[in-house]
Amino acid sequence: MVTDHGAARLAWALTGSGHYLHECLELLKELENVDLFLSAAAAEVLPMYGYNIDTLCKDMRVFRDTTASSVPVGLFYSGNYHTLIIAPATSNTVAKCVYGISDNLVTNIYAQAGKCRIPSIVFACDTEPELESEAPHHIVKVYPRRIDLENTERLRKFEATQVVSDMAQLRRAIEIRTPCANVSCS
Repeated sequence: MVTDHGAARLAWALTGSGHYLHECLELLKELENVDLFLSAAAAEVLPMYGYNIDTLCKDMRVFRDTTASSVPVGLFYSGNYHTLIIAPATSNTVAKCVYGISDNLVTNIYAQAGKCRIPSIVFACDTEPELESEAPHHIVKVYPRRIDLENTERLRKFEATQVVSDMAQLRRAIEIRTPCANVSCS
């Protein structure tokens, strides 16, 4: 697959959210030239939702949150990525991004992507005052706190960051950033 971005890849980060996790992973499987970044929470949550990390990630490079300094962020300085996607993004991740806290792999790559002027797409979990979300074994009603909704709105105002609220918006945003994603390009 050849894109307008040459050899640059897509960086996809998973946090510890189950909100549309299955749908995000299905979309991820449709894409090529993707590297996956797993927060420690994502590595814990994936098996709770029935995913074997080794099987899930056999077709892509995977970086796990195993170093104190988030060593994989160096890849963002070398022109390896054209876009960062954080999907799904927990309220914790959104809050850390808003307040500039870079204390794990996902928040660190978000900060470095911004510093390298690499656009980010964030599928925030907390976008409405009331919503349904998938827990490991069933759907639950959740009521995001005012601070969670405010942080999502703050993140929408960040430069080079697009916050999306549903799968259709996520798909459209990815298609814009990867024009050859689902078609044969040469």
